[in-house]
Amino acid sequence: MYKILIVDDEPDVVSMIRDYFELNGYDTLTASNGEKAMELALEQPDLILLDINMPHMDGLAVCRGIRDYVSCPILFLTARIEDSDKVQGFAAGGDDYILKPFSMEELGARVAAHIRREHRCKADANVRFWGRMVIDYTAKTVAVEGPVIPFARKEYEIIELLSLNSGQVFDKERIYEKLWGYDAEGDSSVVAEHVRRIRAKLKEYGEEYHLETVWGMGYRWKK
Repeated sequence: MYKILIVDDEPDVVSMIRDYFELNGYDTLTASNGEKAMELALEQPDLILLDINMPHMDGLAVCRGIRDYVSCPILFLTARIEDSDKVQGFAAGGDDYILKPFSMEELGARVAAHIRREHRCKADANVRFWGRMVIDYTAKTVAVEGPVIPFARKEYEIIELLSLNSGQVFDKERIYEKLWGYDAEGDSSVVAEHVRRIRAKLKEYGEEYHLETVWGMGYRWKK
């Protein structure tokens, strides 16, 4: 049974979403504020539905606060959204946007699609070694001589995509389409921000050279 964390400061919205998913065989956790959401995220749900416009701690702050230890998909719920907000949301670690008002059937379909994608088994090798670095594609971790580097979900996915296709150049648009989806509400410029963060973390271990920028073309992974 898949577990969904529902976060919204409107009790009627939480109740409606909870009832729908429980009737469809999901286990649910609910929170009405950001602080409670961060506490319940420790229970490692399979997906999080996260309202953006909450008092005290909004959804973007919650997403940034949990992304380093929660790898599941995070779908933002919002009544309105500008392009700049979408970029901020994806940079914070969000995976998708659901605009209010929405039909429960649409929400259910989007949730099911993200969970299927998340749990799809990969046919590639489980572990690969890159000098001092080890990438475990089953555990979704990157480690250098023991310590695991705390990559956020989308940061890890970029590393996974490039390292499984070592030497191949991927431009920002192609990375965005593969990892965020063709119908994602956002902009490929968010990829550059993720790459910057990946490099900064790799640099702490002297391994930043693996992620190479091919000027005017994109990025590639090298040994």
